[in-house]
Amino acid sequence: MPKQQPIRDDLNKPDRDFELTVRPQRFCDFIGQAKVKERLELAAKAAKNRGDVLDHVMLSGPPGLGKTTLAYIIAEDLGVNIKATSGPVVDKPGDLAGLLTSLERGDVLFIDEIHRMQKAVEEYLYSAMEDFKIDIMIDQGPNARSVRLDLQPFTLVGATTRSGLLSAPLRSRFGISNRLDYYKHDELKEIIKRSARILNVDVDEDGAIEIASRSRGTPRITNNLLKRVRDYAQERADNKITKPVADKALEMLDIDKYGLDEMDKRIIETLIHKFSGGPVGLNSLAVAVGEEADTIEEVYEPYLIQEGYMSRTSKGRVVTELCYKRFGLKSAGVSGAKQEVLF
Repeated sequence: MPKQQPIRDDLNKPDRDFELTVRPQRFCDFIGQAKVKERLELAAKAAKNRGDVLDHVMLSGPPGLGKTTLAYIIAEDLGVNIKATSGPVVDKPGDLAGLLTSLERGDVLFIDEIHRMQKAVEEYLYSAMEDFKIDIMIDQGPNARSVRLDLQPFTLVGATTRSGLLSAPLRSRFGISNRLDYYKHDELKEIIKRSARILNVDVDEDGAIEIASRSRGTPRITNNLLKRVRDYAQERADNKITKPVADKALEMLDIDKYGLDEMDKRIIETLIHKFSGGPVGLNSLAVAVGEEADTIEEVYEPYLIQEGYMSRTSKGRVVTELCYKRFGLKSAGVSGAKQEVLF
């Protein structure tokens, strides 16, 4: 049986227990990503029935969509152990060698944010993934020598939020590659119902839909919002989540009916009021809103672009006509409409 993923130390005991139980353990419990789930389940079942080792798996997509959960489900379905780490943590070839040599046949090695792995470490993965061998250097200078270690066949599951940063040699060594997309409201509603049963809180259909519609298409956000609405319902609504209760709780959290949180609105308002709708460069925007450029690009922009609030052009970020309508402002001629949209 696979080892459970370590739960964050900063969580209190109820939230730690919730995070343990809310994470699906089997493919049949995993909601959404139907095509990805079908492909992975089929590949895992076929490999297990052959007594073979599953091909290496790459999972890409925005954060919070279930990449880590799927890695653990794959190990559970195969009936093997899983060892988990992240790209920035493995900063020396020796660290990687230690992980690889500890794996038994068929085990899963999960590397989160694999695109952030050091180049020198990444190159050690090439022979490990293809030939299940790894060369390590012993000693230095005139006494240096290379020793080849044989590895047990294993499955590498890599997860990344920025697949474009993966090198071509590494990307080509993954036999199975899938991208996870944002969830639909109906799928998030089912996740809310399942999590509500685990939390022992009563949520009706309209209440679940209200939370789902403000969850930015992301299950992690869905469960976080559910916990906060649960707190509100527990103290002020007899532990029952209805649409009005959810609306009041989310309003208290500064999350509007479109799912925009405080930072989303700050980004949009900054673009409109300080930069006349754009275009503006990412670094200038980051300074203006007081947030890191990488955070804006990886966390906030994907949702705002997908929902049609802003776009990237050859000259920078611009707002769309939708922003003016949602914020009740008169458009002065949206700059982005006249710019070449790159993404």
